[in-house]
Amino acid sequence: MFSRFFPKEVNFFDLFEKQVDCAVKAAKELKEIVCTPGLLQEEAYNKIGAMEHEGDDIAHTIMDQLNKTFITPFDREGIHALTKKIDDITDMVNTIVSRLRVYKIQGGDKYFIEFASMIETSVFHVASAVKGLRDTKNAKAILTSCIEINRLERQGDIMRDKVFVELFENAKDPIQVIKWKEIYEDAETLLDICEDVAHVVESILVKHL
Repeated sequence: MFSRFFPKEVNFFDLFEKQVDCAVKAAKELKEIVCTPGLLQEEAYNKIGAMEHEGDDIAHTIMDQLNKTFITPFDREGIHALTKKIDDITDMVNTIVSRLRVYKIQGGDKYFIEFASMIETSVFHVASAVKGLRDTKNAKAILTSCIEINRLERQGDIMRDKVFVELFENAKDPIQVIKWKEIYEDAETLLDICEDVAHVVESILVKHL
């Protein structure tokens, strides 16, 4: 449906796919770091930083093209919101890895591993939903991905509360409590951002189906 209105010289869908693929790479790298004690060395940190910069560059390209393009595949507000929220995913991964590095925390924590797995799965479904926008015939599959993203966000809320109960009851070092509280909150925030993307995608579908 969208494609017949789409100017050949600018393919926003290609740009969205590059942007969301960058987010997927970052989520996979985060999981690998979290699951592998000792992996968070300078090389891994720099790799995440490069992905964050790549995502920013793609977001800037989309915004630049949006300002230059008269006909867009869907409304400009939707393009702007989708671009920003996808970019927020990669930015938040970078924030988490930066915090791990500053706090000198290596991987291996069982709860954070579970969070990282949920994040990777949620970002995978974000990519599926965003890529599905090329053709509104994919609406059912897109909405299925959005539902799964919403489910994972709710699961993340439950997980956060469970972890906090154990953290506050069992942790002896208050500094460690503060560090892990912030990290778990960041992980849950990342799931919130994925849900934000799902809401934008759903809004786009409602307007254009």
